[in-house]
Amino acid sequence: MASNKEIKIYTDAQELAESFAFELFQMTQSNRQRFDIALSGGSTPKLLFDVLASEYAEKFPWERIHFWWGDERCVPPTDADSNYGMTKQHLFSNIVIDESQIHRVKGELDPEEAATLYSDEIKSQLNNRDGWPNFDLIILGMGDDGHTASIFPHEMHLLNSDQVCEVATHPVSGQKRVSLTGKVLNNANRVHFLISGKAKAQRIAEIMSDSAAGKKLPSYHIEPSQGEIIFFLDEDSASELP
Repeated sequence: MASNKEIKIYTDAQELAESFAFELFQMTQSNRQRFDIALSGGSTPKLLFDVLASEYAEKFPWERIHFWWGDERCVPPTDADSNYGMTKQHLFSNIVIDESQIHRVKGELDPEEAATLYSDEIKSQLNNRDGWPNFDLIILGMGDDGHTASIFPHEMHLLNSDQVCEVATHPVSGQKRVSLTGKVLNNANRVHFLISGKAKAQRIAEIMSDSAAGKKLPSYHIEPSQGEIIFFLDEDSASELP
């Protein structure tokens, strides 16, 4: 298996979400005054947000958590495609949290402007380690094509960009997105992938086998040099692992 990647496997996406919510709760039970967490969009995080809202709304130290995103579609916050909009609907609207702790990408702006503003906000608020912003936790998903955040296989150069954020382009729709770049993702204290579904199984197997095919996938190259990386999988997404 590739390097220091750890795997945890759950029966289904719901069990995965519930178990991860508990791990996240435990992670925040320290004396640290602030946690900076970058969120992901997608179906599995949506389940996670529902669990957090229904089971942990009164338990989490929300006043100490600052929320960011690993990527965002360049759409208004009210658009159905907005990762922020989905999080607001499933989590923020069901907990007590100050708006100043929610750092969204302004997807309604020109993409380059949105990327610059988001990058500046990250640099002004986060701790710096080795010249790059340092997130406490980055939650990532993975597409059927092996992309993560909005780093797609046709834009592998974003893994080594010298920018904190870049404008990415979806390979099929052409939709513009703002994404954290590889050096920021790999500078986090923790990177946790949440992946479910049979459609992801082949890519997971390629990544974990250190294969030539796996090395062509952006998700393969996410491996924080000074932090932990854990793949939280359901049985379907793990079904092709050896």
